[in-house]
Amino acid sequence: MHWSETLHAKARAMDARFPQRAITLPDGATLSFRERPAHATPALTVVLLHGISSSAASWYDVALALPPGLRVLAWDAPGYGASTPLATPTPVNTDYADRLRAWIAQEAAGRVALVGHSLGALMAAPCAAQAAGLLLISPAGGYAGSDKREQVRAERLAALDTLGVHGLAQRIDQRLLSPAADEQAREWVRWSTARLHAGGYRQAVHMLCDSDLGRHAPAPVPVTVAVGEHDVVTPPAACERWARAYQAPFTLLPGAGHASPTEQPGAVASWIVHHTASLP
Repeated sequence: MHWSETLHAKARAMDARFPQRAITLPDGATLSFRERPAHATPALTVVLLHGISSSAASWYDVALALPPGLRVLAWDAPGYGASTPLATPTPVNTDYADRLRAWIAQEAAGRVALVGHSLGALMAAPCAAQAAGLLLISPAGGYAGSDKREQVRAERLAALDTLGVHGLAQRIDQRLLSPAADEQAREWVRWSTARLHAGGYRQAVHMLCDSDLGRHAPAPVPVTVAVGEHDVVTPPAACERWARAYQAPFTLLPGAGHASPTEQPGAVASWIVHHTASLP
């Protein structure tokens, strides 16, 4: 795929301002992530978890918009970027959560707020006990208890096998962004998807189909839920049901589709700041 010079310039700026690092976890796995350090000793580390078609890079604009007093980390989930895939070909969300706990224990001492976008919400929920708060954006509920489970699995894997990663990337913005999204946001979404590893994506599809967000009640930590008003992947009504289930505040993000961290990063950053300010 051909990328504009504007995108290349943004990617270079990201590598300077939100650089990528990698560490080796106790089990020998590599975990890659991006970091925006705090200007002083941080009172809180905000950990950002991306969705199924994305990567740590999807949080770049949000990371820059967050206050300098916060430390900001965004991981590449197992099988994404330079992160080692999980050992099982058909993982569930608790497998990703185990890797997440190990990374947090090694890299993020002190108070942590987990921010899970889409599939990232399924990874974050089992780790709520390790967090000061859980912030869910357009949470994917999973299909473990749904009669659509095998249909979704077959459709997702067939699309990957037929189109390949680059084929998926060519049209992904049409589903993840609102009709009003500009071309820079669309290209950033396509670029992020084009950098997926087919094996990591395949594992994540199985995780989506075999997991259930409702099995991981995050109480007693504070929870909040947000969704883009134009989200067609995890629609506002579905996200509001999760907010009611958790007795959590619910926010509708104006002018955003599913990929709200790319389309409306300022609104997402403001929402994070508001809901982390009062965490215990």
